[in-house]
Amino acid sequence: MKYIDGFIAAVPTKNKTFYIKHVHQASKLFKTYGAIKLVECWGDDIKEGEITSFPKAVKCKENETVVLSWVEWPSREVRDEGMQKMFKDPIIKEMNMPFDKRRLISGGFEVLLDEPLNAL
Repeated sequence: MKYIDGFIAAVPTKNKTFYIKHVHQASKLFKTYGAIKLVECWGDDIKEGEITSFPKAVKCKENETVVLSWVEWPSREVRDEGMQKMFKDPIIKEMNMPFDKRRLISGGFEVLLDEPLNAL
């Protein structure tokens, strides 16, 4: 069963080009270690909520943009093994992060529905 790793972060808006380069480099690593898809999204229409919201969750500052991304894996087992190997890869240890990784929110998710809407 497919497995998803999800991520939300606040990236300094001035670092958008750096972020794009970073995710292209990361996508090669994810593919090397078994991921089948990487989706990266730059916040465009994100409102600050009264109680909670994406900006509040990552303590987004005025000069930052919220990003949302996810990595699709064929299974949790492939993900666990792939992530373990990836974090030992010397390339990842040399990568500079274009954002404050202390405010990165991440987690693994079991897929409950993956249905193309044009098939309904």
